[in-house]
Amino acid sequence: SRYRVDGEQQQPPQQQLIRSSCLRSPTKVERYTVRPSLLPFCVEMGYICSVCSGGQMCAASTDINMKGFVAAIHELASRERRFYCWLSNFKKVFLTPLRKKEKVCLALGELCTHLFFSLCETFLHLSILVGRHATSLSYFLHNAQSRDVTSFPLLTHTQHFLDTYKKYCFAVGDFQVMGGFQSLQKASLECLGNQQTLLSQLNLPDQFVSGDVDLVSMFYWPLQQLHHYNRVLLKMAACYDVLTVEYQSLHQGCCQFETLSTFLLRKQKEAENTFVFWKTQSGKANEALRVPQRRVVCESSNRSLVLQNSGRFSNHWFILFNDVLVHMQFSTHRVFPLTCLWVKPVTDDSSGLYAIKVTCPEESFTLVASTPQEKNKWLRSLNQAVDQVLGGGGQGSSPGVTAMSRTTSYTFTIDDRLKDAQYVGSWHAGRVHGRGTMKWPDGRTYKGNFKNGLEDGYGECLIPNRAQDKPDTYQGQWREGKIHGFGKYKYASGEVYEGCFCDGQRHGYGMLSSGKLARTSSSVFIGHWVHDKKTGYGVNDDITRGEKYMGTWLEDQRHGGAVVVTQHGLYYEGTFKENKMIGSGLLISEDDTVFHGEFSENWTISGNGVLTLANGDCLDGVFAGEWRTGLKVTGTYTKPALEESDSRERNILHLGQYVVPAAQRWTCVFGECWSRLGCDAAGRGERTTAWESIAVTITTARRQSPDLSKSQSKVLESLEFIPRYGEPVTTENYDGTRRYLTKACETPHHPLGWLVETLVTAYRMTYVGVGSNRRLLQQAVQELQAYLTHFYTIIRFLFPGLPDDGGIIPEPPNSNPSQSRRSSELEHGVVVVSSSSLLLPVLLPRLYPPLFTLYCLQKEQEEAQYWERILRLNKQPDQSLLSFLGVQEKFWPHWMSILGEKKQIVSSSKDACFVSAVETLQQISTTFTPADKLVVIQKTFEELTLEVKPFLDGDFLWCMDDLFPLFLYVVLRARIRNLGAEVSLIEDLMDPNIQHGEMGLMFTTLKACYIQIQHESTT
Repeated sequence: SRYRVDGEQQQPPQQQLIRSSCLRSPTKVERYTVRPSLLPFCVEMGYICSVCSGGQMCAASTDINMKGFVAAIHELASRERRFYCWLSNFKKVFLTPLRKKEKVCLALGELCTHLFFSLCETFLHLSILVGRHATSLSYFLHNAQSRDVTSFPLLTHTQHFLDTYKKYCFAVGDFQVMGGFQSLQKASLECLGNQQTLLSQLNLPDQFVSGDVDLVSMFYWPLQQLHHYNRVLLKMAACYDVLTVEYQSLHQGCCQFETLSTFLLRKQKEAENTFVFWKTQSGKANEALRVPQRRVVCESSNRSLVLQNSGRFSNHWFILFNDVLVHMQFSTHRVFPLTCLWVKPVTDDSSGLYAIKVTCPEESFTLVASTPQEKNKWLRSLNQAVDQVLGGGGQGSSPGVTAMSRTTSYTFTIDDRLKDAQYVGSWHAGRVHGRGTMKWPDGRTYKGNFKNGLEDGYGECLIPNRAQDKPDTYQGQWREGKIHGFGKYKYASGEVYEGCFCDGQRHGYGMLSSGKLARTSSSVFIGHWVHDKKTGYGVNDDITRGEKYMGTWLEDQRHGGAVVVTQHGLYYEGTFKENKMIGSGLLISEDDTVFHGEFSENWTISGNGVLTLANGDCLDGVFAGEWRTGLKVTGTYTKPALEESDSRERNILHLGQYVVPAAQRWTCVFGECWSRLGCDAAGRGERTTAWESIAVTITTARRQSPDLSKSQSKVLESLEFIPRYGEPVTTENYDGTRRYLTKACETPHHPLGWLVETLVTAYRMTYVGVGSNRRLLQQAVQELQAYLTHFYTIIRFLFPGLPDDGGIIPEPPNSNPSQSRRSSELEHGVVVVSSSSLLLPVLLPRLYPPLFTLYCLQKEQEEAQYWERILRLNKQPDQSLLSFLGVQEKFWPHWMSILGEKKQIVSSSKDACFVSAVETLQQISTTFTPADKLVVIQKTFEELTLEVKPFLDGDFLWCMDDLFPLFLYVVLRARIRNLGAEVSLIEDLMDPNIQHGEMGLMFTTLKACYIQIQHESTT
């Protein structure tokens, strides 16, 4: 048999191994071997790639090229095979037997045993890698046709090689630092016996070993293979032009292996120095500091570094490791993690000291070096160690340039507020700064922004509540370590507060939902808070009792003017003191019974008063008792005269005399909006600051809301740009201003958008549910008008070019202003800006449901009468109804169009006349603002005119005698369900500047039609 083997020469020579057998008996075969002999003629053949033999004949494939590219690969393959053999023999002779011996584990101890097993594991991984690499190189050489450099194993799996060698070196170093090799040497002498001789015969390929086995050298020897990888790749790269892809790949791989080789040699030296350092030290304190991954960098045992202002006889010893700085003083020591260490030189030379300032999370101190050289050495070592532990290379760090801002973890031990708290997050110059998470031992957790060591900005906090066995949670703004700003606090009791805080207390606008669940809470309060107590105007909806209080508060008690409505229809307005109805008040029941007099308790009457019944009868005297249970009366009973007005109308005149004025409600909401604009109070602030605050708010919202849709992100992006707010508003740029305000009010992140959302919440909380009481309509309308006034003040602050409420926007300046103005007025009229025209389109659609419900309740009786007339009159055919209403026959249509086909209108036709005008008027119920409703009315008149024109000759002008009955017909056929509510809403909220114009006249016609229908005889 013939085998290819690797010898000591550069090319692998060939040897012959003869193996034969001889049959001694029928049942026994004796085997014998002949010592291998070298075939000398093979030395001249070159590099042998493969061998095959049969009988006395053999064949070999060889590479004749003895230099360059092929020679480098053959050399590497040969060395890798011999290296693998050495690794396998070392594992077989030494590692495997020792791993199985229990005595070895006892001798090493628990920690070193764990490190030894880890070392064996990394050794095994390295051995497997080398074996596979040797095999892959053989395949690479066999494939002579396509020896593609880009598929070379060292280049395709570079990272795997680097990681494997790095892990192995670290495992050897950790074991060496803990003194494991000394214990292992003794244990191997006892456990291996004769195999110790075999181990001593495992000479390292590159050096002569005799006598005692040096385990440290044997374990570190595999790292030299990296140097050979680098040398081979360098030889291969020399065979290519520097501009080729092959050269670039080989050069890059060469640099990577060279860098790793240098790095691991440095790590080997660090481990050796650390082992020597620990060998000279003793004591429990030192043993506590001795951990496998820790390496010594430098120390000040020769008093090269001392603590500033230390005593003459004090003993300070500083040891810099690769992960901590240790300050030892007599038998005690302090450990400072390098991840939380900031180092900078003291540049003040007035003291003449070579000082270094060291800052830690909980303290700072100054170190003084003996010479400038020592200062620079320590400064460089400290900075490099900090840089390396933070993930930097630790190379070339000049003094004082390590990162001031970083992300790391730390456990506080000194600070009373943060004692034993664990922090993970951002730091700056030794202070917690940026985003991070703080966890206290009692379970309290804060996750959010910090500033100068304190919670500041947006954050989420979880606070344990042992009494409830559930935590309180808070999400919102912080300032200087306290809850401050807008946020949401969920109490363990089930209460939820969403609103403003100041120094940890509820202060300003806020809404508190009480009860186990927010959706089924027993009560909800929304209003003003002062130092954690309800003070100022607020609305409390007591769902359990079915009462709603709308008035002022003082230190959590109802105090001052207020309105109370109940689910049973009771309406009270009067004065409260210490949660009780005290003094004069007005009480109205569901059946319109009214009491105006003195109260002493809740719903308890005591004193003078007047009781007016629904039919107008009055009882004037002294009352005593509770309203629900019965009253004792001493007084005079009076029947009203026939000429007196209806009692209900007189009762309405009494409403509102005790309520809080609309302008004084929700000042806390508008105050918070001003605050978000950077103003101390309404109008007290810099306009530039306000716009900058808006831009910062929008930018922060975009950054903290990654789940926004594309359209939402686009809107926020457009709002980041500050408009030209300082320019005068003209007819040209007014639309741009209006569009910006519309976008802003629809975006909750914008201060104006937050204001809209909050006002809508407050309005609905007031007038929905129990608050749907028809007697609250006047207050609801006044409150909406107050919203517009306050809101417009804010908008005029942001856009000072806007005119006063109801003012006219000027035309832009041009070459012929008089002619432009005349043509503009003739074609378009002037542009009038008012709070209602600008803001009602934003507010009213959101407030429409509760407001329109109040209008419907107020007009309930009138609407019933109106609807009954509508149903009866609509039973008549068109011509009969037109005749009944007094419409002149010249306006009667005789033809109708159905799907483009004309059909004659006969006497029995129904809903066939003026269909377009009727359908247009029906759209009034689909609009929200008075302006939009007036546009519908205007279009109805236009459609009516278009339908009438074909019947008439020449120019035609309406007169009211002709128009009114015809429009009355359209209103009847439109069958608008709550027309009275629609008319009242338009009348209350329409722009004053259009009341006397064309639209005002059209609206008056509609209102007259509604009144006429109520009183129209159906016979």
